[in-house]
Amino acid sequence: MLTILIAFVLIGLINLCYYLGFFKFALASVENPPAYKNLPVSVIICAKNEAENLRNFLPIILSQDHPDFEVVVINDASADETLEVLEDFQSRDSRVKIVDVQNNEAFWANKKYALTLGIKKAKKPYLLFTDADCRPETSQWLQEMSAHFEDQKSIVLGYGGYLINTRSILNKLIRFETLFTAIQYFSYASWGKPYMGVGRNLAYTSEEFFAQNGFATHLHVKAGDDDLFVNRAANRSNTALCFTPTAITRSVPKADFKSWFTQKRRHVSIASHYKKEHQFILGLFYTSQLLFWILFFALLFTSFWQVSLIFLAIRWIVQGTVIYNSGKKFGETDLFWVFPFLELFLIWAQLAIFIANLVSKPTHWK
Repeated sequence: MLTILIAFVLIGLINLCYYLGFFKFALASVENPPAYKNLPVSVIICAKNEAENLRNFLPIILSQDHPDFEVVVINDASADETLEVLEDFQSRDSRVKIVDVQNNEAFWANKKYALTLGIKKAKKPYLLFTDADCRPETSQWLQEMSAHFEDQKSIVLGYGGYLINTRSILNKLIRFETLFTAIQYFSYASWGKPYMGVGRNLAYTSEEFFAQNGFATHLHVKAGDDDLFVNRAANRSNTALCFTPTAITRSVPKADFKSWFTQKRRHVSIASHYKKEHQFILGLFYTSQLLFWILFFALLFTSFWQVSLIFLAIRWIVQGTVIYNSGKKFGETDLFWVFPFLELFLIWAQLAIFIANLVSKPTHWK
């Protein structure tokens, strides 16, 4: 039993070190936004069977308070009325540009191929990416994100959350996983080790895109147009963070656990293509979480149960501080009150996703 206790303390300390490292971002004050530069921006949206979402959310994109932008929407071989909806918008607003992509044998169901065509269509040098089911929180979203481009900053990481339904446990789980992921990628970027971004709210220059040869190094991977590009291109000097409340986007969350599980399988499958350094850092953190709880429950039935409870209390104080302060930045503070339950559920869900991906890999982006 002493061996289990020693292992528990060591694993717990490793886990605590990560959370203490997250303090840099969690406790950072939200700075006043940079002066607006009115940079010429192309908003890029890849849409597949998104007719209804485009009707609801494209008007919000077009109402952004910015003098110089266009919206390039890629219809990725949709089977619904997506193209007709886009043509109607284009007839009423010249800022809407359409790229109509048909499936072909070489690039079947490949979002990166569709996005590449959209990026080539874009006339503005600053690219801001979001999804068809995304809604900017304010009319300043475009200005806030683009204001972070500077001489050396060619990539801007933003927060893409989900619409809130306080009565849904699944909604809380989805938002907690999203918040927890954001805590990590914002924290690592603040350490000078950016490793991912989310396509719901991500910006980079067309110059950076072509300097990286686009998605060429991972075109064979069906997903990962956002995080794999950032993983390859981002570094300490060229990456900016934008986490002001007015720069948040929110998406429509999955309505059932099966759909969310399938979506997360696709996202998790991309991690094996990250740089080895990032794989190690992320893998060690998840392993320390999983082992912490396994060893904790094992010690509860021994004479060391009091030690395990004290260590858990310390961990919850540190972890809660990180989650609450990060949640305040993104309007997710309601998650703080149930985070122990959500963390446990998420850890085991991620283990199930990892096992499922060992059996078979997801093959389509949507």
